[in-house]
Amino acid sequence: MEPVRIIEGHALPLDRSDVDTDQIIPSDWLKRVERTGFGKGLFAEWRDDRDFVLNKSEYGGATILVAGPNFGTGSSREHAVWALQDYGFKAVISSRFADIFRNNCTKSGLVPVQVDESIAQKLIGAIQKDPSLLIVVDLERLMLSAPAIGLETSFPMDSFTQERYINGLDDIGITLRHAGEIDKYASTRARWMPSLASS
Repeated sequence: MEPVRIIEGHALPLDRSDVDTDQIIPSDWLKRVERTGFGKGLFAEWRDDRDFVLNKSEYGGATILVAGPNFGTGSSREHAVWALQDYGFKAVISSRFADIFRNNCTKSGLVPVQVDESIAQKLIGAIQKDPSLLIVVDLERLMLSAPAIGLETSFPMDSFTQERYINGLDDIGITLRHAGEIDKYASTRARWMPSLASS
């Protein structure tokens, strides 16, 4: 996982609520064994409609998704996060996230930014008027801003999760911080105990 401190970029306004993981990445795409290539399947069924926001050229290259409330509900598939990242999104802004989706984000490096519904709707409206609107997500200060419209607000994140992002630590990275202690423990285990080491 790469460190994430500040995300600056343009956004895509997805003015829909209760977007579930099957809508984010339909089950037809779950046959892949890699973690890459899911961006092509992002919102695949909705993208059949040429007027769907993801098909609009003015939002091309967006790195931030601003959605309605209750984003990421439904099944616990990690593929939803992988699809968003593979497409190019680095952060998702919403007034409410499903717990499992939020947890999957924090383990993969996609930043869930939770704000008041009024803030999310203000952003969606502003982006629809000006697709070039610059949005800044500051993980060190836990602040979201859109300077051109005078918007700046804090967002919640516990210190452990914040540290994971800033230092680029996934679960394996956190474990490897204790490599010395693990090696010390392994060296004192009785030889008759099960081991993964080759003999």
